Amino acid sequence: MNVEPKSPAPDAPLMSERRTSIIGAMLVAIGPVSLASFTPAMPQIVDAFGTTEAAVKMTLSFYFAGFAFTQLVCGPLSDGLGRKPVTFVFMSIYVLASLIALLSPNIEILIFARFLQGVGAAVGVAVSRAIVRDLFTHERSARIMNLMGIILALGPAIAPTLGGLTMEVAGWHAIFMLMLIAGIAIIIVVHFCMRETVERDISRIKPAALIHSYVTLTRSAYFMLSSLVVAGSVGTLYTLATVLPFILMNRAGLTPSQFGLGMLAQSGMYFSGSVAARFLMQRFNAAALVPFGLVFIGIGSVAVAVSLHFVEPGFISVMGPVGLYAFGVAFVMPAMMTASLAPFPRMAGSASSMMGFLQMSAGMIGGALTAAIGDPVRGMTIVVPCFGLIAIVSWVIWHRLPEPDLATAMRPNPPGPL
Repeated sequence: MNVEPKSPAPDAPLMSERRTSIIGAMLVAIGPVSLASFTPAMPQIVDAFGTTEAAVKMTLSFYFAGFAFTQLVCGPLSDGLGRKPVTFVFMSIYVLASLIALLSPNIEILIFARFLQGVGAAVGVAVSRAIVRDLFTHERSARIMNLMGIILALGPAIAPTLGGLTMEVAGWHAIFMLMLIAGIAIIIVVHFCMRETVERDISRIKPAALIHSYVTLTRSAYFMLSSLVVAGSVGTLYTLATVLPFILMNRAGLTPSQFGLGMLAQSGMYFSGSVAARFLMQRFNAAALVPFGLVFIGIGSVAVAVSLHFVEPGFISVMGPVGLYAFGVAFVMPAMMTASLAPFPRMAGSASSMMGFLQMSAGMIGGALTAAIGDPVRGMTIVVPCFGLIAIVSWVIWHRLPEPDLATAMRPNPPGPL
């Protein structure tokens, strides 16, 4: 028996658009929020553990690694075992990791805890998008992705501010207490409010089925290019999370709380773009908004390279271009995420996982490149324009591809010998 999305009448889905959006936003937000709320504490942790900036940056690199590679596992697992039980298991890992981080006696334990947090939080991205694909398609899916984006924007916007203020009042350990509480809250919401959207089918997680799913996805130019548009767009935002604390606090002189408040410029522009895109989707389809968003991504990329090349880093010279870039990303995400998942209803978890893996890998590579360059300002002026170019070029090529054959995409996977 193959996994099939449960098939209620189109006008009576298992969960409403609003409930799906809110639960999905909570799940997808836990990863970026866990990343963003920690960043104000990074310079202080260098002193607290008597370590180096490079060692503290490893807490981000290992978080990215756990987050990126685990998505390749938890997505397919949710296809075969169900969305809810897999979410419970991985969120429990996240809660345990938050407790370990809270009690960390040294930087090595903290790095390990951050890796485990990434492993646990990975389920949010994979499952949230999969349940949207299980229940909705086309413009309804794009609306939900957009609303998830609006709610998601509030989390990273508030997280650095909350993290900075919490650290100044109660120390950096208290940031992990907040993560621990958030993880427990999500487990409770999933238990009481989330409905299972697929039927359990162990055959979907056999090695042959998993290999077939990922081979199918990687061979699909339609999927890979649309995912690269998303990865190029969002990869910049993840990369910025690793460099902005050191640029704005060490070079521009902001305090942790000022840094947290300053990050509202990025998330506020993303939020504004999401609201504007939601309004425009009442008159235009979501795909028509993508070129508009890419224009802002291009402008932001050029502005980053030019402003930081000629001007000493300051709040305006750094966050002005970043805000333009984030505004553009909000117009790109709904349509391109929907496009990536649309042809693969039978492997929504795997498709969501692969797309999330590409996003986080972009952030991990961007962070590694900026670290290798050494100077965070110079790294930002190189990596951000490169990612913007990847997003734009990928969309130009993708836009010329024919629509995928949905009838072929919906055929069952060959059972295979394993």
